[in-house]
Amino acid sequence: METSSVKEIVKEKYGQAALRVNDGGSSCCGADAAGGTGCDPITSNLYDNAQAQQIPEAALLASLGCGNPTALAELKTGETVLDLGSGGGIDVLLSARRVGPSGTAYGLDMTDEMLALANENKRKAGAENVEFLKGEIESIPLPDNSVDVIISNCVINLSADKDCVLREAFRVLKPGGRFAVSDVVTRGEINDEIRKSVLLWVGCIAGALDEGEYRGRLSAAGFEQVSIEPTRIYRVEDAREFLSSAGVDVEALAPQVDGKFMSAFVRAVKPAVKACCAPTCCN
Repeated sequence: METSSVKEIVKEKYGQAALRVNDGGSSCCGADAAGGTGCDPITSNLYDNAQAQQIPEAALLASLGCGNPTALAELKTGETVLDLGSGGGIDVLLSARRVGPSGTAYGLDMTDEMLALANENKRKAGAENVEFLKGEIESIPLPDNSVDVIISNCVINLSADKDCVLREAFRVLKPGGRFAVSDVVTRGEINDEIRKSVLLWVGCIAGALDEGEYRGRLSAAGFEQVSIEPTRIYRVEDAREFLSSAGVDVEALAPQVDGKFMSAFVRAVKPAVKACCAPTCCN
């Protein structure tokens, strides 16, 4: 699929999601915001009540993630965090509280509607250590070696150029910096027709990498200590209502995807700079 086609479809979907939240609804069409009814099960029930109370309601309603990277990433006071594809800002705002006033939380998004929503949520939260940037995750508008931790929530799988995303993440991380993202990954063979579907791509399925391929691409980008920890394995039965309402033939789809897709926490580390022990060792 053409990179530009994927990008435009993702922009449209996430722009519409932001507008629904601005109109008092949820980011997932037809959903009961309180109970998650009607939501894609990939994106529902990811944040506990304690976290929900720390952020504006609109930030929670705009969440289209597949995990909770802020609950799993070991953020420290004073660190600089970057969220790739920050949407309505939920993970940025939660990260900002964890790194404290001496730290900084950046959010990067390409969708004007989501950026407007995120900045309004920032205002409501009174978060002074937060900055939302407009841009694409394939070309991060930050200097080399400027970020301690990169997080992301079900966004890298949407990119049609994941190698570029991972190289950019490596570039902006400081030596010793951590890559700690939630993403959808696959396990086992997936029918090519599933991967070619635009609607499934935007729904976080067709663009997902096999877990072994994800490890390989992170290593090729320069990362070390790569690990992938499944956090939620998807069963077709759990999504029957959602898929049926979307016009999907559930019985035909089930044997192709059941148990082969999962949310996972993906960790990796940019190697630290080695200390010089002689005049020539840094050459």
